Amino acid sequence: MANFVRVLVMVAAASALFAAPAVAQKVPVPIVQEVLIKSTLMTFNDANITGNYDILHAKSSKPFRDQFPPDKLKEAFKVFADNRVDLKIVSAKTPIASREPGINDNGVLILYGYFDTTPSHVYYELEFIMSDGDWKPIRIDVNVRKPDQK
Repeated sequence: MANFVRVLVMVAAASALFAAPAVAQKVPVPIVQEVLIKSTLMTFNDANITGNYDILHAKSSKPFRDQFPPDKLKEAFKVFADNRVDLKIVSAKTPIASREPGINDNGVLILYGYFDTTPSHVYYELEFIMSDGDWKPIRIDVNVRKPDQK
């Protein structure tokens, strides 16, 4: 696995218009947070391994889907496929928060942290909005690197 792999896909600031007001949302309980993190990362991983980004696209929030069709996702995450990065180990690990989970003023659920994997850690910054009645990704940032690297 590459020592450093980082990809960021983010919907423009206009996406905040689609998020529910923060007062209407509550931070999900820890087990739901873990499910959101792991299911997003496993869907992301499956897309990178198979080269089929249709499911990742379908499971994302509407603003994300509108901005990133499957072919754009494939291009954005090309470095993972090219380096044959496989993140399946995170399904057996517990996520470690690097920031207190919360909901910002735009109603975006912020889940940042990492998985203590070797030889490199899997760092994530995931943001979700309520879309179609569920928390769905609006931002996916994944970084695979040694713990002492920035």
